[in-house]
Amino acid sequence: MADEDASAVDEKKARLQVAAARQEESGQGIARIPRSAFQALGITEGDAVEIEGKRITAAIAIPSYKEDESLSVIRLDGLQRGNAETGSGEHVTIRRANSRPATRVVFAPAQREMRLQGPSQALKKVFFGKPMVAGDLVATHGQQPVQDVPPEIRRMFNTPAYALTQIRLQVVSTAPKGIVHIDENTEVELRAEFEEPRDGRGSVNYDDVGGMEDTITALREMVELPLRYPELFTRLGVDPPKGVLLHGPPGTGKTRLAQAVANESDAEFFTINGPEIMGSAYGESEKRLREVFEEASRAAPSIIFIDEIDSIAPKRQNVSGEAEKRLVAQLLTLMDGLEARSNLVVIAATNRPDAIDEALRRPGRFDREIIIGVPDDKGRREILAIHTRGMPLGDGVDLTELARSTHGFVGADLAALAREAAIEAVRRIMPKIDFDERTVPPEVLETLQVERNDFKAALKRVQPSAMREVMVQAPTTSWSDIGGLTEAQEKLREGVELPLRNPQAFERLGIRPAKGFLLYGPPGTGKTLLAKAVAKEAEANFISMKSSDLLSKWYGESEQQISRMFARARQVAPCVIFIDEIDSLVPARGMGGNEPQVTARVVNTILAEMDGMEELNSIVVIGATNRPNLVDPALLRPGRFDELVYVGTPSLEGREHILKIHTKNMPLAEDVDLAHVAAQTERYTGADLQDVVRRAGLVAIRRSGESATLVTGQDFVEALADSRATVSEQMEAEYGKMKGELKKRALEVNPIGFVYDGMLEPTREKKHG
Repeated sequence: MADEDASAVDEKKARLQVAAARQEESGQGIARIPRSAFQALGITEGDAVEIEGKRITAAIAIPSYKEDESLSVIRLDGLQRGNAETGSGEHVTIRRANSRPATRVVFAPAQREMRLQGPSQALKKVFFGKPMVAGDLVATHGQQPVQDVPPEIRRMFNTPAYALTQIRLQVVSTAPKGIVHIDENTEVELRAEFEEPRDGRGSVNYDDVGGMEDTITALREMVELPLRYPELFTRLGVDPPKGVLLHGPPGTGKTRLAQAVANESDAEFFTINGPEIMGSAYGESEKRLREVFEEASRAAPSIIFIDEIDSIAPKRQNVSGEAEKRLVAQLLTLMDGLEARSNLVVIAATNRPDAIDEALRRPGRFDREIIIGVPDDKGRREILAIHTRGMPLGDGVDLTELARSTHGFVGADLAALAREAAIEAVRRIMPKIDFDERTVPPEVLETLQVERNDFKAALKRVQPSAMREVMVQAPTTSWSDIGGLTEAQEKLREGVELPLRNPQAFERLGIRPAKGFLLYGPPGTGKTLLAKAVAKEAEANFISMKSSDLLSKWYGESEQQISRMFARARQVAPCVIFIDEIDSLVPARGMGGNEPQVTARVVNTILAEMDGMEELNSIVVIGATNRPNLVDPALLRPGRFDELVYVGTPSLEGREHILKIHTKNMPLAEDVDLAHVAAQTERYTGADLQDVVRRAGLVAIRRSGESATLVTGQDFVEALADSRATVSEQMEAEYGKMKGELKKRALEVNPIGFVYDGMLEPTREKKHG
């Protein structure tokens, strides 16, 4: 009778559709299933379940995510999908697992280049109680907590990490066979070197690719469907896709994604590295290419991955060598010669799609081009979670905050950031290491953690790879460092900080944020300082350009420089482009016959970039000038420089605030009255007031010698006697008049043959002869 009951329990099973687990749960050895499946199987949270795809594996069952409760899905990470030999969208059968205590378990590294040594006791702690089957790939999990489960089950996943990074291991053998778990009596052996796994899933799967959910979906449609289910295309009477071209900036994960697709689609993977295929003998390169395609056809279903395809298939009209032209022709022939249903897909990757021969970029060869761009906030959070999976993180480390402050970083940059932070942590414990012993004391290793400050220090050394060609500053100026410019600050806050930090507010109201701001006013009023502060407060990248950097004597080079600058800003958005002294870069066109042609072309390029066919999303251009009347009027209309912000001389309260900022590190005597100094400095700019403070300090040194410890009120009196306001009453009146005239100018046509004489009034150019 008891045997009948046992067999009835064994027969209880559920059929569920496979879906991918969240990135942070990769390597935890868990299966998320709905409550209905728990009831159907008669199990409770934390029990082991048997998962049967093309192969049988085991996992710990925990409740599904809230959004999955009504769905018949089982969430498995990449390793679990590999262990069950199934893919997302397929169905598996799950049963209650009869897991027995193992007497012996043998592990080996799952990566070819890795050698491991260390006490097997640590592995015993990591995998204690976890169900496994010989042939499975398992991972020493990292610091990411398992969400939405009771505390007693969560403790199972909080055992100490085996090493600084997540390590993937193969379960070589178990005694007894079948589903087993490690207990206190299990003998654990760790082999030092790689054992050939069943497939390539030990290296890369979808869990190792972050920030490209939509791209993975598109690629799976193009690659996995035709390889797994060719009959779908036969039924529809269409040919499946032959090729996919992945392109995007360097370091975004194109090669890694192709490897993940090959591993997840259960296909043979053939790699062609562009430069390696080139041979010295006549026809050798073409022969090598043909051999790869022939081998892949025999091993179908298979994927051929061509990395850096621009090096073997450049535009034929741009290359002089016959060998390169023949190789392009051979590749075209091979891709055309692929049988329509040969179960072979070609994936190519490049960061220079425009350098590839256009004959390859048509349907029937590369049917789809997928752009892998720079990841957004959510994507960067996923990538950081991948690279810090096995990292012992301190309590103060907030990956969400880190993702917000790494605009423009691609996957490779974030990997470098994690590595630099780890090196910072190692640097801290260096004094505790005895180099003669050549070992690190275990108690030092136990306390080793990567703290928030390690990441902050690493951020100073790692900058986005797309920005390395330009001088990028991470601005350190904040609003508190600026005084007396309240009105200008408010305008920039509304126009720059708000749309960059909260674009959803603008989307809800159906309005577009301002594209550009022109800061104008007398010299020394703090225009450059304002631009730096707004970039810092908006947590955006900051590209600072001087007009002289963008102008070149070579024909067309200036326009290219500007286009490159805008293209780079798009890659690292949100971004603030700051152009100082913009009047010399974009002077009004048609001001006379002697105007250099280059400036007219530069103006046209900037007009096209700011208001052309390509949208400027999350990019703000800030120009600064003290001669706005010289700027081309076409730039001053809405859609280009939407806001013209006057940065004038500060008010009395503003002057006092500026004096307080500049004297915060100065030892002042009790008789110093900054309000009195402010009252005596009418029309002084911020730069003038800084000069007054500097002169007062010099007077104190002159009076007391190098031993001066205080700056007195008399020192300020003498400093004021030596200084003067750079803005005259006439200049102030001119700028006041200009405020009303600038917008009017933007709406008027600038007639050819007019030059601007003085501040505002256009005068007819004199004709000679």
